[in-house]
Amino acid sequence: MTADLLLTNARLVATVDATRRELAGGWVAITDGLISGLGAATDPQPDAARTVSANGCLVTPGLINTHHHLFQNLTRAYTPMTAAPLFGWLQALYPLWTANIDEEAEYTAAWVGLAELALSGCTTSSDHHYLHPLRAGDLLGAEIRAAQDLGMRFHPTYGSMSLSVKDGGLPPDDAVRDEDDILAESERHVARYHDPSHGSMVQIALAPCSPFSVTPDLMRRSAELAERLDVRLHTHLAENSEDDEYAIATFGMRPVDLYEDVGWMTDRTWGAHVVRPNDEEIQRLGAAGVGIAHCPSSNMILSSGIAPVVKMRNAGCPVGIGCDGSSSADSASLWQEARLAMLQGKLVSGADAMTARMSLEVATRGGAGCLGRDGELGELTVGAVADVAVWKLDGVIFAGVLDDPIEGWLRCGPTSAWHTIVNGEFVVESGELVSSGLEERLADHQRIARRFQPQ
Repeated sequence: MTADLLLTNARLVATVDATRRELAGGWVAITDGLISGLGAATDPQPDAARTVSANGCLVTPGLINTHHHLFQNLTRAYTPMTAAPLFGWLQALYPLWTANIDEEAEYTAAWVGLAELALSGCTTSSDHHYLHPLRAGDLLGAEIRAAQDLGMRFHPTYGSMSLSVKDGGLPPDDAVRDEDDILAESERHVARYHDPSHGSMVQIALAPCSPFSVTPDLMRRSAELAERLDVRLHTHLAENSEDDEYAIATFGMRPVDLYEDVGWMTDRTWGAHVVRPNDEEIQRLGAAGVGIAHCPSSNMILSSGIAPVVKMRNAGCPVGIGCDGSSSADSASLWQEARLAMLQGKLVSGADAMTARMSLEVATRGGAGCLGRDGELGELTVGAVADVAVWKLDGVIFAGVLDDPIEGWLRCGPTSAWHTIVNGEFVVESGELVSSGLEERLADHQRIARRFQPQ
C-alpha cells in the first residue's frame, strides 16, 4: 500500500512506545491520519505519495499540553500582575477577564495560543476554560473553531465557577454561573462537540475550576455527570500554600482529601499543578491512577513551588506537561516546559532521577495518559495517530552533540520544531506556520488585548 507521507533518514526516531524503541536512521510512514509503518535505516520503506527528508533530525511523537488557559494570553506579562502570588493575582485579573471576554476574543486568543504551541512541537492541547459570563456567547465553540482552523488536535474542557466573593469564593459575582445551569451547559457541550472515536480531533472534559471557586456539591455532581457521559474530569489541585490553607479553613480537610471526598479519586481525572501533596497523598493519587498536569514555569512564576514529579510517577500517576495560562507562564512552549521539568526533577530528586528521555516521556505518553488516550496519542506505533514533531539538530547550539541526540535535544535546544504534523498534515513546515492569516490574527490580538489592559 502506498503511504500518504513518508519521513525518511532521521538521525533518530524516538518512538516512546511501550519498549521505548529508538530507530537510528529511521523512517515513519503515515496513511489516513495514522501511523502505518516505521523502521530503522535497514528496514524496507514503503512507497509514498510524498517523501520528506528528516536528515540529521530527531523525530518524536508530537508533544501534548495537558493544562492551559488560552484566553489569558490577552493579559500576558501585564505589568500590574507580574509580582503577585496566586490568590491576589486572580482577584486582580478576574474583573478584567470577565468584563471583556467574548467570542471574538476567545477565538483570537485560542488561535494565537495554539499556533504558539504548534511552533514548539505541540500537536494536542487541552484548555481549561472556566470563564463563561452569561453575555459572552459560546466561548468553548469559539476556541474549537480556532483549533479546527489551525488543524490542531484539541481537548477543551467546559470549566466552571459558581462560588463568588459574596459566597466565600474568589471570583466576582458576574464571573460565576448557577450550578444547575453549569451542569446543563456541560452536557450540551459534550453532546455537541465530543467525539470519542479513535483518532478524534476534539474531545470534551468537565472541569469545575477549583475548591475556591465552586462548591463540593458541584464537584460531586460533575463527577456523576462525567461518569454517565463517559468523559474525563479536570481541575486545579493542591496548587500552593494558599490552596492548602483555604481548603483546611473552609472544608476542614486538605485539598487531596477534598478531592477524594467529592468522588474524584479515580483514573477518569487529572489535576493541574499538584505542587503540594504529602508522601501519603502521593501514594493515594498513584493507587487511584489520577493524572497530573505538571506546570513548571507557572509554578515558579507564582512562587507555588516545585511539584514532586518523580515521586508521583513512581507512585503510578500518569504525569504530563502543562503550559498553564499565558498570564502566569507567559510562554506557551511545550519544549521549554519539558526542559524545565527535566531541570526541576534533577534539582529536587537527584541528577540521575529525571533524564531527557523521562521528560520526553512525560511530554508525550504521560500527556496521553492524562487525557485518557493511551496507545493512541503520545507514541509512534502502527495505528496510533499521525502526530509527529521533527527537530533539527544542527548549527551552533548543537555543536558537540555526538552520542545522544535526545539528551542534546532537551539540554541544548532547539526550542522550536522544524515540522509539526497533526493527523498526518503539516501544521508547521520548515519552522513556519502553514495556516495563512498570521499577521491578521496578530493585529486582531493586539487590538483586543488593549481592551483587556487598562492603560
